[in-house]
Amino acid sequence: MKCVLLGSGGMMPMPYRSLISLVIRFQGCLYMFDAGEGVQVGLKKVRLGIKPLRVIAISHLHGDHCLGLPGILMMRAQVPEPGLLTIIGPPGIKRFVLQLKEILGFVLNYPISFIEWDEKAPEIAYEDELVRVIWGTLKHTTFCLGYRFEEHARPGKFRPDSAIALGIPKGPAWGKLQKGENVTLENGACIPAEQVLGKPRPGRNVCYGVDTIANKALYRLCKDVDIAFLDGMFMPEHQEEATAKGHMTVDDAARVALRAGARKAVLVHISPRYTDEDLNKLTEAAVKRFGAAEIGRDFQSYDIGLRDE
Repeated sequence: MKCVLLGSGGMMPMPYRSLISLVIRFQGCLYMFDAGEGVQVGLKKVRLGIKPLRVIAISHLHGDHCLGLPGILMMRAQVPEPGLLTIIGPPGIKRFVLQLKEILGFVLNYPISFIEWDEKAPEIAYEDELVRVIWGTLKHTTFCLGYRFEEHARPGKFRPDSAIALGIPKGPAWGKLQKGENVTLENGACIPAEQVLGKPRPGRNVCYGVDTIANKALYRLCKDVDIAFLDGMFMPEHQEEATAKGHMTVDDAARVALRAGARKAVLVHISPRYTDEDLNKLTEAAVKRFGAAEIGRDFQSYDIGLRDE
């Protein structure tokens, strides 16, 4: 699993920092969180492709988080048979996209499925054979969503001794069992995979929570994740301004990650007032609170390995 920051900035694109967007690559598929203006440029730069994009999850309808959608949609239409795209987001995301499509007059060669938040929505916003995406309402100046990206639990460790004792011959049957699939022997006996596997192993988890102040939903989405991408827009000395605008300081974000048990925190949505020369100061302030915190930078990549057994 790989997380790539296509942009780490907030409010407006700058010559030294692109607007916020995170893409997660897993098993050859792409899952995107937010799409700041010009996000397709970043996607080309990191060479991840566009056809494998399955999901775009938008946090809220502020321009620095969603104005990149038209470009991404049109870019994806340039490849043959790209398949279904799912767009997740706040109330109004479907109307926003469809009106843009009508006004701009672009043509898509693939269907779009829209999943909008409402008060009766289940905790799981999206699920496929690989992952699920959980959402929660954050606390910003407008309605805003945070997300938790979860890999499905993996099958337990394969026990060869148990397979031999059950008379299962080495070969394709062992491979199926290791994937958690049941097998049928030549004598007709059906062997459930759990008879030769240990306990299921937890999958990897990522939190994406920006444009918010600390709140219960953010802690829930961030709990025990492998990596959390959190709003760290301001220095601690700008606390009053951050709170008034519905943002966190790097100190606030690092505290959330620490208390939630995140293994690593990457602070993003950096204010345009801070240039690259200021990033070390932001990092120092975050690390004072949580040693595994850092400031995200455009096009930085984070590999998430399997957890210890």
